[in-house]
Amino acid sequence: MPEGHTIHRAARDQGAVLAGRRLRASSPQGRFAEGAARLDGRKCLAIEAFGKHLLYRFAGGETLHVHLGLFGMFRGFAQPALAPRGAVRLRLESRDHGVDIVGPNACEILDRAAADALVARIGPDVLRADADPARAGARIARSEAPIGQLLMDQSVIAGIGNIYRTEVLWRCGVHPSIPGHRLPDGDFARIWEDSCRLLARGVELGAIVTVDGAGPADGRYRERTNIFGKSECPRCEGKVRRMVIAGRKAYACPSCQPRRRPAARKVRAGA
Repeated sequence: MPEGHTIHRAARDQGAVLAGRRLRASSPQGRFAEGAARLDGRKCLAIEAFGKHLLYRFAGGETLHVHLGLFGMFRGFAQPALAPRGAVRLRLESRDHGVDIVGPNACEILDRAAADALVARIGPDVLRADADPARAGARIARSEAPIGQLLMDQSVIAGIGNIYRTEVLWRCGVHPSIPGHRLPDGDFARIWEDSCRLLARGVELGAIVTVDGAGPADGRYRERTNIFGKSECPRCEGKVRRMVIAGRKAYACPSCQPRRRPAARKVRAGA
């Protein structure tokens, strides 16, 4: 599933070519034909990301809500457009550009009240300037769930996925199994700040890069990580432990992320 940096990058890139323009809307796949007909010819006012949700604000007060889920994707193009490829649920086109929304988990039109209710359910987004980290910190401080689970709960804190969860906790020296209510305030502040920093880097690079001083790797996803999917810790050269938290794989270095630590530590640069 795309992490928050992917959705914010999509909002930025699509907003530059679609927002402020009247759009043609169609459903090549046919599954969103009624919704496309409602949007066709209307002006897109803005495109916003909230965590892993993308909201297209249209004149008249309605909002197109898209959540890609595990297999969805955006495919941008310049005009003239080629024939749609794959399960294109919705095609949005301006005079010069367009985007195909392929295989999303959610593609729906919301009225103002429903859009506001959706945003209210989403936790503070580490990539939004209007985010309130204190709200996430308070939720975590009251919870007995492990911090590794809470960081993946999009109602607690938005935008962080499995890879960023593993990498941020390693960089901050926090074991993913520590209960939220036992996490010192200073640790949460460092987790929030490092998450903001890493996801912002992901928006700019178009890839998850958590190793400081490194650029994207070669390959399909271009990820460059410290311990996610690795067997050895680049900091202490110890063995990385793999575990499962709330049904998702997670990684930790028992030496660099002890379950009990004598004092908070500063975020260290990635290896």
